[in-house]
Amino acid sequence: MAFWDNLWRGKAAQFDSGSASTNSIELTKRNPAVSLTKQGAATGNLRVNLSWRMRTSDIEGRSRQGGGLLRHPFKLFKPDVVQAHTLGVVNVDLDIGCMYELADGTKGVVQPLGGFFGSLNEPPYIKLSGDDRFGAPSGETIFINLDHREEIKRLLVFVYIYDRTPAFDRTHANVTLYPSNGPRVEIELDERAPQARSCAVFSMETVKGDLVVRREVKFVYGFQAELDRLYGWGLQWGRGYKTKT
Repeated sequence: MAFWDNLWRGKAAQFDSGSASTNSIELTKRNPAVSLTKQGAATGNLRVNLSWRMRTSDIEGRSRQGGGLLRHPFKLFKPDVVQAHTLGVVNVDLDIGCMYELADGTKGVVQPLGGFFGSLNEPPYIKLSGDDRFGAPSGETIFINLDHREEIKRLLVFVYIYDRTPAFDRTHANVTLYPSNGPRVEIELDERAPQARSCAVFSMETVKGDLVVRREVKFVYGFQAELDRLYGWGLQWGRGYKTKT
């Protein structure tokens, strides 16, 4: 591991191999990085999927309130409310996005907001499949064309709450990377951040010839512009809206 000493801000990165039982790699605080090159997965289309659901602990918590389900059986089917600007039923719309910087210095973003869906076979070699507003099992997916990895300097994949309801702590969100070869890579947004509206999930860049994915999972209380400042992207941001469904 001496080759990786002083990598990533002076800390030694730890690289996992896939689990034989699940054929997956989970990036955690203790094991935050994986080399796609060493996994033989640095070519083809990398599929990055965001999925989410309400935390089961919310349902379990309701059974412990007010005497439990034996005394109030119908409370299980009553939607919870959260304190935001006003009281209302939680309705979270999570979006996935990707800031990119290419080798020629071009910078930009791929995200549903503003209709920046990107392109897979021409710059930026990143394509968003669509916008899931309801937490469907398929979630949202970004494709990254790693056959052009030498033209990509760095990427930052992030998730944000479009409707501005700060409810990351009420959802169970997971980002999974599906390389063209080798085990999938899973990153769980498992830290409670009740007031956060955005989260940097993972970064990707080539380090000494290896294409490395590093877990970030850093929550911020603002939106893309705050993530931009945190990672020094230098883009210009404006207010955007989605069309009504």
